Amino acid sequence: MLLTSGCGYGGVASASDHPDIQSGQTLFTTATPNGQPACGSCHTLQAAGTSGTVGPDLDNAFAGARGEGYSVTDIENVVLDQIRLGSGPIATYTSPEHGVEGLTPQPQMPANLWTGQNAIDIAAYVASVAGAGGYTTAACGPGVGTGGLAIFKGCGCAGCHTLGAAGSTGTVGPNLDVIAKALTIAVVARQVTNGGGAMPPFKDKLTAAQIQAVAKYVSSVAGK
Repeated sequence: MLLTSGCGYGGVASASDHPDIQSGQTLFTTATPNGQPACGSCHTLQAAGTSGTVGPDLDNAFAGARGEGYSVTDIENVVLDQIRLGSGPIATYTSPEHGVEGLTPQPQMPANLWTGQNAIDIAAYVASVAGAGGYTTAACGPGVGTGGLAIFKGCGCAGCHTLGAAGSTGTVGPNLDVIAKALTIAVVARQVTNGGGAMPPFKDKLTAAQIQAVAKYVSSVAGK
């Protein structure tokens, strides 16, 4: 679906535009010039070491296409088109009537977050690595354990939030060091449980004990 939806809107600008994959790798984890979060803050991509959960997991999105024989150029054109066009809200079904639990619209990806050669470089980088190792094994769940730091990293919190103690610099959500005084265990646990804004709820992914563990961790290290 990603491949068919991305074809026909321009692809790589021209044969004279030679992608710089190394530059694309750097830009993938760099905030845009107008302050929008880095691609890696919103997307999981194993090769880039990112675990964002706001947008699609890029390894999962393209692993199947690779297995079906789509070329790197095909994938590059899809990614470039997505950067240029952006996306509408992504709906996550989480309510009984849909078999799981509520319809939660996720944030829209703006068009032209990166433009020109920068967009081409990012598309080429993503195409060169996305899905190359197969589908991503979701780390967030009972198997991630009960360590607060492990949960924070395994569930994508680090991709969205800055927290010095965890070595994270995400910009999608609030800087947890800046708002440390407000982060009681109860406040963090409620946010993790129910989500809010761009943050999805984790009540169906984590146990109550895991939610308490990550809440205690964040409240104890934020701002330190």
